Amino acid sequence: MDSPPQDSSQDPQPALPVVHEEAPREPILTLPVALTAYILLLAVIHLRVLLPPELENWTIDVFGFIPKRYDSSLLNLEIPGGAGAKVWTFVTYSLLHANLTHLGFNVLWLLPFGSALARRFGAVRFFLFLAVTAAAGALAHLVTHEHAVAPMIGASASVSGAMAAAIRFAFVRGSFLSFNRSDADTAARVPALPLSRALRDGRVVGFLAVWFGVNIIFGVGAIGVDSETTSVAWQAHIGGFFAGLLLFTFFDPVPRVRSDAADASSQDVSDRI
Repeated sequence: MDSPPQDSSQDPQPALPVVHEEAPREPILTLPVALTAYILLLAVIHLRVLLPPELENWTIDVFGFIPKRYDSSLLNLEIPGGAGAKVWTFVTYSLLHANLTHLGFNVLWLLPFGSALARRFGAVRFFLFLAVTAAAGALAHLVTHEHAVAPMIGASASVSGAMAAAIRFAFVRGSFLSFNRSDADTAARVPALPLSRALRDGRVVGFLAVWFGVNIIFGVGAIGVDSETTSVAWQAHIGGFFAGLLLFTFFDPVPRVRSDAADASSQDVSDRI
C-alpha cells in the first residue's frame, strides 16, 4: 500500500543564519547644522565685495575692528559707526573677510574642529563660544596695536579658539583625532581631559608647538586691511586660542572624567606607534 502523501507544509524549515545589520556610521566630517549655518552666514556676508568700492569700504569701517576707535586722545577723529561700533565690532569683524582665499582658509580649518565643537556644544553654546573667542582676539589686538588705524577683519580668532577647545578632547580614545574613533556624534562627546592633564599629553603639546610656530612665523589668518597695506594680526589668533583653551570648561556640557582616571581614558593605539 502506498504511503499517504506528506504535507510539505509540515516539513521542518532549515534554520537560516540571523543577520544583524549594523547602524550606518556617520562620517566624521558630516557638518552639523550650526556649523553649516555659520559658514553660510560668512559666505552671504562676503557678497559685500559686490558693492561699490565706497560702500564696501564703509562696511569695513563700520563693522571691522579699528583700535584707533578707542583712542581717547583723538577726540576729533571721525570713524564711521559712532559709539555703537565700539561694542559690536568686537564680534562683527570676525564675520568679514578680505577675499575668497581668506574666507576659504578659515572655513577649511573649521571643518574638522568646528564640526566637533558644534556637535559637542549645541548651536547656542557654539555661537556664543565663537563670539567670546572673537572678542578675546579683538582685545589682544587692541592691547598690541593701540594706535592702529587699519581695520582688522577675519574669523581666525574664533577658528583658533575652536581649535584650542577641540584639543581638550580630540585625542581622547574614541574622539575625532584618535586612532580608535567612533561615529561623529559619539566622537564629539567623549569626556574631556582636565587642562592640567591635557598639557601633559605629548600629542597636545606637539599640536600647541606647531600651532604657535605656524602663527608666529607665518601669521596666517585674520587680516588687517586698509587702502594701501595688508598685514597679519597674529596676536588676535593667540588671544582667541587662549580664550578657547581656558574657557572651554565653562561651555562644555559633557561631564569630565575624574582626575585619577584621565590618563587611562586618553590612551589609544597611537601610544604604541
